[in-house]
Amino acid sequence: MLYDEWKDYYHLILKDFGFERDRDELSARLLSDLLRGDRTSPEELEDLIRGRVVTVAGDGPNLPDEIGGIHGVLIAADEATSILLQHGMTPNIVMTDLDGKVEDLVRANELGAVVIIHAHGDNQDKIKQFAGHFKGKVMGTTQSEPFGHVHNFGGFTDGDRGAYLADHFGASEIRLVGFDFDNPREKGKNVEIKKRKLNWAFVLISKLPSDKIILRGPASSS
Repeated sequence: MLYDEWKDYYHLILKDFGFERDRDELSARLLSDLLRGDRTSPEELEDLIRGRVVTVAGDGPNLPDEIGGIHGVLIAADEATSILLQHGMTPNIVMTDLDGKVEDLVRANELGAVVIIHAHGDNQDKIKQFAGHFKGKVMGTTQSEPFGHVHNFGGFTDGDRGAYLADHFGASEIRLVGFDFDNPREKGKNVEIKKRKLNWAFVLISKLPSDKIILRGPASSS
């Protein structure tokens, strides 16, 4: 998805959560300045994804039971990376706002995963602390207007951004595993805010071409 298509959703999200666009953009500039590693180009991602089956692994509590449904190019949503590594699987791409176990994200990067680090208004401290730790292939993204080497392919949470990335770069099929829009993992956060974010993830995924999406597991939204 191009930014011109995404921006209407973005404005609704800002209004719904009371987020400040200025903070999102400050975080994106910070990420652009601090991100190290081998910057991956959109063309490299397209070569990896176009015409292929892509599985996006969400961080729902159902992920361990659905790992058998993984096929093709594997995109992990942040903390799903830890579960996948425990099962001997290295994702091809990791979508993260640095909220997961950073040592596992770095390990996946060392093993060859492209780590796509997302900047938003609430993760500036984590960007300062961890963005320079990734020495492999990396890319920066923003939920605001893209610039330079900081991109925006659509999506809000790590999971639905993975699905939007797959669609943007021409996946033939997008399989979703580990998605449960009703039961977020307990991570010491405000659970109600997390549920609202998952509601947005459900809405956004429903906007993708239905003939491309295969959804396993419970994943129904309340």
